Amino acid sequence: MHLIAAVLLVLAVASGPAPAAESDPRWRFFTSDRTPYHSPWYRDAHRIMIPFGCTRAPYYSPDPRCARERGFHHGIDIAMPCGTPLRSDRFGWVVSNDQLGPAYGVNPIRLRNPRHRFDIVIGHTRKVFVHPGDRIRPGTLLGRASDSAAPDGCHLHFEKRALRGDLASATSPRKMLRLRPTG
Repeated sequence: MHLIAAVLLVLAVASGPAPAAESDPRWRFFTSDRTPYHSPWYRDAHRIMIPFGCTRAPYYSPDPRCARERGFHHGIDIAMPCGTPLRSDRFGWVVSNDQLGPAYGVNPIRLRNPRHRFDIVIGHTRKVFVHPGDRIRPGTLLGRASDSAAPDGCHLHFEKRALRGDLASATSPRKMLRLRPTG
């Protein structure tokens, strides 16, 4: 009987969610999607905390595009442990982040891809390894995930904007992130 219990315990652990050591007790998820996603931008598979678009997350002012006084989130927040490496999936250049506000943390990254005519804004990074003017290629280590300006724990915020665009030009970054569900 003990052998059966041990086998069931091993199976439960092997097929269960990520170990508690990798979770952040501050994480709050504002989506019903519980799927962990892989992406070439980060290591391992992680869940979306706040998707692009109208959200019930309390951090955003009511937006006329959204029903029930909900706010609008201009990117995708993906929960991951602090220190998770962030790598580029694109060729491009690092440009100044001076126009980004404090909501992105102290070290946001803005990448420009003139060929595809968009900018990528990545918030809540720490230990940034690139600087404005640097040319990047796929695989370039950009920085690491953190909780800088993130009240709901460690994660990365990904935003896709028009080339030299402001917040109003943001579109869903989901395709650009090449999110692949686990399984």
